[in-house]
Amino acid sequence: MNVRLTAASLILGLAHAASAEEAIRYTVRFPAPHTHYAEVTASVPVPKAGPGSVEVFMAVWAPGSYLVREYARHVDDFAAAAADGRALAWSKTRKNRWRIETGGASRVELRYRVYARQMSVQGNWVDASFAMLNGAPMFVTPVGNLKRPYEVRLELPAAWKKSVSGLPTGSQPHSYRAADFDELLDSPIYAGNAPIHEFEVDGKKHYLVNEGEGPMWDGPASARDVAKIVAEFSRQWGGLPYEKYVFFNLITESGGGLEHRNSTWMGASRWAYANTQAADDDPDSAESRRRKPSRQNWLGLVSHEYFHLWNVKRLRPVELGPFDFENEVYTRSLWLAEGVTSYYGPLGLKRAGLIDRKQFLRTTSRAIRELQTTPGRLALPLESASYDAWIRSYRADENTPNTNISYYTKGQVVGFLLDARIREASGGQRSLDDAMKTAFIRHGGARGYAPAEFRKIVSEVAGVDLGPWMARALETTEELDYAPALDWYGLRFRSEPRKPDAPEKRFRTGITTRNDAGRTVITGLRRDTAGYDAGFNAEDEILAVNGYRVRADQWPARLESYAVGDTVEVLVARRDALITLKLPLVADPPPAWSLEVRPDATDEQKARLLAWIGE
Repeated sequence: MNVRLTAASLILGLAHAASAEEAIRYTVRFPAPHTHYAEVTASVPVPKAGPGSVEVFMAVWAPGSYLVREYARHVDDFAAAAADGRALAWSKTRKNRWRIETGGASRVELRYRVYARQMSVQGNWVDASFAMLNGAPMFVTPVGNLKRPYEVRLELPAAWKKSVSGLPTGSQPHSYRAADFDELLDSPIYAGNAPIHEFEVDGKKHYLVNEGEGPMWDGPASARDVAKIVAEFSRQWGGLPYEKYVFFNLITESGGGLEHRNSTWMGASRWAYANTQAADDDPDSAESRRRKPSRQNWLGLVSHEYFHLWNVKRLRPVELGPFDFENEVYTRSLWLAEGVTSYYGPLGLKRAGLIDRKQFLRTTSRAIRELQTTPGRLALPLESASYDAWIRSYRADENTPNTNISYYTKGQVVGFLLDARIREASGGQRSLDDAMKTAFIRHGGARGYAPAEFRKIVSEVAGVDLGPWMARALETTEELDYAPALDWYGLRFRSEPRKPDAPEKRFRTGITTRNDAGRTVITGLRRDTAGYDAGFNAEDEILAVNGYRVRADQWPARLESYAVGDTVEVLVARRDALITLKLPLVADPPPAWSLEVRPDATDEQKARLLAWIGE
């Protein structure tokens, strides 16, 4: 028997059976979009040998966003009918499940409305001008087999002329096809009239959908810059693994980004990529210098989300697929999935020529500074921060900085240090780029990688065992050692001079506040600071210092009347009781952790820096 041929035949037979299975078809309508509702009809086939009922569910979270969001709470007016119009009985079986009694019908039609007014990358948005739809909070599907085809057709309001998705287009206008439920939920759909900027890289189609583009946003220039990012990562990874890719850019004074297999949804301010042709004509002008950070921030978001095309959407932790859309999915590898992506975001901009060396070093310095000034770095290891993302990262409170560390931030810093370690160990012959490409080749398929498998690849690429180094960086709270990386590239840390317009930074109290209708209310306290040790609490209202009233616009400037080493009495209101606390005034050290090239860097160190980030 030809075992190899038999196995191949079996695989082809299973693939044919899956493709032959009847599709679930959705129709999405917007009869009154100003009410923020989408109406969904789902046509669901009933198995011939079924139990006489069909149970459907809606996802409770969206891949890439590690928080249970209870999407079913936005579903109204659920109803079920047979193909001949007969109403069918149904009942709720869980918070996100419905069971329909089929009554012998071969196909059931489900109707429901979805309230869509969440301007975030994990939700849905519908208003009079456009709709932006995510699969997770929009579509229900039968429990069980998710490896069946899906079809979505939009019926647009008369004023809307366009729709676009990363999904393949269907046979009808404004229709799309998905091979399975994972692909459906991983492919947002836009409908409206946004300017769509098309460009090609390596023969592949790309679309920048600029919903909200107006006179202040330079659409063609932003598309040209996005194309540079695409070209750079295509060079790094060795090609583009898709036929088309869509950048959904909602210029709606929103923020955030979420990666998808063939697209990304991003939020932006209309001021983030301002039309500044006059300033661009004079790049050294004050106006040009003022605009650069906004553009860099938006381009950094584009670069980060696009890098996920490889790192997460195709090269993923083994735990993150196939997805369990009804329960939390735990992984210790978000430091790699998100943190290393945060490292490559600005690095991609630098290599693409969209930022200069100083801007790149400033961005890396910012991550190091955030890490080194967060007390939680000494409380929670990096892999544990990843595993606990569901209960920590997206449920922050006033004590979070003391007990948690961002796997984005520390992962970015570890990526920087790990890249340098590989370069040093291999004599500059290999880098983290090579480790990522090797991991992509070996584990970029259906299964994904386990933590030990990625560590093994890193050591293999470096030519030395970096397992102990990675264990310390990922599994412990030991401080990171920056010296080897700085020595390799010829860099150093310098203290930044205090800005003359920020005297209130002279004291380090550890107290953060908000202006609550003129009241100075404490929002948090950093561990091992004067305010923390003095017994201040979150939600305390600061009323007076040394017997004199302090209003919201006077704190912490009032402290500047005193000297380092003084102790002041602060009157606070705590649950309406008046309490006096003694606050020692401790000097705040100048900002540190700013990277710069050493003035005495050797030619060899300069060459290494050039090999890393270019000119």
